[in-house]
Amino acid sequence: MRKLKNDELDRLSIDQFRASSKTPVTIILDNVRSLNNIGSVFRTGDGFRIEKVILCGISTTPPHRDIHKTALGAEESVTWEYFSDTLEAIRQLKKEGFHIASVEQAENSIPLNHFIPPKNQALALIFGHEVKGVQQKIINESDSCIEIPQFGTKHSFNISVSVGIVLWEIYSKI
Repeated sequence: MRKLKNDELDRLSIDQFRASSKTPVTIILDNVRSLNNIGSVFRTGDGFRIEKVILCGISTTPPHRDIHKTALGAEESVTWEYFSDTLEAIRQLKKEGFHIASVEQAENSIPLNHFIPPKNQALALIFGHEVKGVQQKIINESDSCIEIPQFGTKHSFNISVSVGIVLWEIYSKI
């Protein structure tokens, strides 16, 4: 076996990425404070060719060197939008026909491995603050809650890890 060089990976240019068909998933970051996490979300979103990242509340927007440090330019390829209020973003997406799913530990949450993405409907996945999680008022407005099964002593995964786990599971089912 031989490790492939970057120029052998046949990756899209930014213009090709923007013009390409997308996975019908939008990620909403509800008050995510870590710029490294935000950058990682952009990079993972690029890898799964998602529609958009929506940054809300205290979440910092590009351009920012700390976002770029982990995004490695994905903040240039993935479309993004900013809303000061996460509820406003959700209400806008609901008008556009999105299924809204918070990724959170909640009563009646659906284990990720049992979640079936809605057919013929775009999906918005909400990830919350690193310590406080998704706000209750956001969960109240969600169509469903998805929970990643965990088996250790910690209460949650890092948000960038959660985004990768959830996107892979969703992508593999779409």
